Amino acid sequence: MTSPPGKPSSVFLASAFAFLALPPLPPLTAQEDHHAHTGIYHGPTVLRAARLLDVETGEMHTDAVIVVEDGIITAVNPDPVPDVMHDMDLGDVTLLPGFIDAHTHLAGEISAASFTDAVTRTEAYGAINAVRFGAVTVRAGFTTVRDFGGDVTVELGKAVERGDIVAPRVIPSRYPLGITGGHCDVTGFAPGIRERGPEEGVADGPWEVVRAVRYQIKHGAKVIKTCATAGVLSMEGPVGAQQYSLEELTAMVDEAARHGIKVAAHAHGSEGILAAVRAGVASIEHGSILTDEIMDLMIEKGTYLVPTTYLADHIPLDQLPPHMRTKAEEILPQMRVSLQRAIDRGVPIAFGTDAAVFPHGENAGEFEIYVGMGMSELDALRTATIHAADLLGTPDRGSLAAGMLADIIAVPGNPLDDIAVTKDVQFVMLGGRVIKHVMGGRDMHAGGH
Repeated sequence: MTSPPGKPSSVFLASAFAFLALPPLPPLTAQEDHHAHTGIYHGPTVLRAARLLDVETGEMHTDAVIVVEDGIITAVNPDPVPDVMHDMDLGDVTLLPGFIDAHTHLAGEISAASFTDAVTRTEAYGAINAVRFGAVTVRAGFTTVRDFGGDVTVELGKAVERGDIVAPRVIPSRYPLGITGGHCDVTGFAPGIRERGPEEGVADGPWEVVRAVRYQIKHGAKVIKTCATAGVLSMEGPVGAQQYSLEELTAMVDEAARHGIKVAAHAHGSEGILAAVRAGVASIEHGSILTDEIMDLMIEKGTYLVPTTYLADHIPLDQLPPHMRTKAEEILPQMRVSLQRAIDRGVPIAFGTDAAVFPHGENAGEFEIYVGMGMSELDALRTATIHAADLLGTPDRGSLAAGMLADIIAVPGNPLDDIAVTKDVQFVMLGGRVIKHVMGGRDMHAGGH
């Protein structure tokens, strides 16, 4: 029903009066307004909170204090607490080191159209996505990611280090290495369309693989990603089929190691996983079909499993082409079985999600899967802190201690009692810069600057 012209309806009037009756939000102080626009504190900052978790020892400190200056933690629970201009009491929260996600794809997000993006979109589209999804990810409490996304990934990391954009710190791979026609190639199109070579990661045979490794490192790669097996979201054959040989993988790992670079291997099937572990990769991504032999060798070598298992319940199957959907429905249940066996057996695990296969920002859902499979809350948190930092070779993050980067987050309550609170991050500091601070239900840094 509509009102006569010029006469507001009674429903509209009631809504308007109800709105006017609401108490106004308190005005920002000059200091709050400055921080809401910049997130930067000049001089030392003291952070106070009800609790602080030492992920190394498992000790939960109460009435916690952290002192930050010039982007670095300078003291934890000092006595006495220094008298500083910027003293922030965050209240009934637990301070944690910023989380690390060792497997993201910030340049995109899965949709029905994403399978033709390779021939319909430019890198500019990926760059715009990376900035947008990077902001979502860091505000979800993930202050470092290992991201696999071409030159966009490299430039995103540089922009974050310059302070130009709000996104996580990035350990970039540039282009992943794979065989011609494999999971790391662009497949499904006519000959001549998006053909790729070593510069873009497609390489066959040990010497071409070495060239591809050198080229990625020359142009900014801080990790080498490879496809040791086929995969789900590509047009090639069986999802677990081995693609790179042991000889090719060994050449890749050896060349990367000469540059101080680690290799991460996407691998679903057991033959490809075993070859990658034997070759000396630092991590197995997905690891869908793990045998006892593989797990024993991973434990012996210290090879991390990066499970990416939250996606099993959240991948939009109805948006996949039929061939890909069939592969997903075949492999994802096996992924869960292998993860349970890996947890029970004590395989090293580092946190990773494959964010982009599900919406960015939901990364913390991975924690609940680990805990649901019997991992303690503390050990689950360690996968995204000290273990992920070890995998990435970044000893300056992953714990809250003097000398570490001031990458600090806060969650409500106690995550050792309820791991689900990791999905409700209330405070994020990246290198001493406040990115997010929820007070009274309002984010004081919603503008992201």
